Amino acid sequence: MLDRLKYKFEHPDLLTAALTHRSTVVCRHDCDEHQEIDNQRLEFLGDAVLDLIISDILYHHDPHLSEGDMSRIRAGLVCEARLAEVAKRLRLGEALILGPGELHGGGRDKPSVLADAMEALLGAVYLDGGLPAAIDVARRLWKPYLSQPDSWEDILSDFKTRLQEETQGQGLGIPHYELVDTQGPPHARIFTMAIRLGDEQLAKAEAGSKKEAEQKAAREALTILKKKAIVRGPHGTGPM
Repeated sequence: MLDRLKYKFEHPDLLTAALTHRSTVVCRHDCDEHQEIDNQRLEFLGDAVLDLIISDILYHHDPHLSEGDMSRIRAGLVCEARLAEVAKRLRLGEALILGPGELHGGGRDKPSVLADAMEALLGAVYLDGGLPAAIDVARRLWKPYLSQPDSWEDILSDFKTRLQEETQGQGLGIPHYELVDTQGPPHARIFTMAIRLGDEQLAKAEAGSKKEAEQKAAREALTILKKKAIVRGPHGTGPM
């Protein structure tokens, strides 16, 4: 993991804390009062550090980006799914220190656990090397997303919100999401979510979390609605 991170800690105890899940801590009174024993506080700090770094990048990227645009793009860049993706590229899960329950429950692959640990790791880098070090690490790890600004709108949009706006704008009502299938072992579940408009199943998609599957299904549903709108024509004629 450290060879992929490309950062050497001056204070290894910070790295250990960043990798230590709260499930390992039952009751500890033998630590110095300033010593971190799990990654919860570092997660809080790392969340703020990452927000600052991404905000600065977006602010300087394009002076025409509105506050709303920057907020939406930043939300997509720092969401749980994005953090978990970065953590998986680092193979961070292999280095996590987990309690027995979380370990047997597949904690090394859980998006929420990986996302929290990723934030904690950034918080640890910030405390160890200062803001310049955190900026260097974050820019490098988020490069696959930051190097594609033209695709931010497509990659990072909240497709569920856009779908609801589209269906209501067309007078089709509110889309409803339902879990139609779950496969795989407990630590590597694959969820299939479907979207219905009334009695019609509009689209479905699968992913490693229900939220991600919903977003994928919503994206597919938007594509389907656009095609149907083209068939109907500008005056709403033609088959639905």
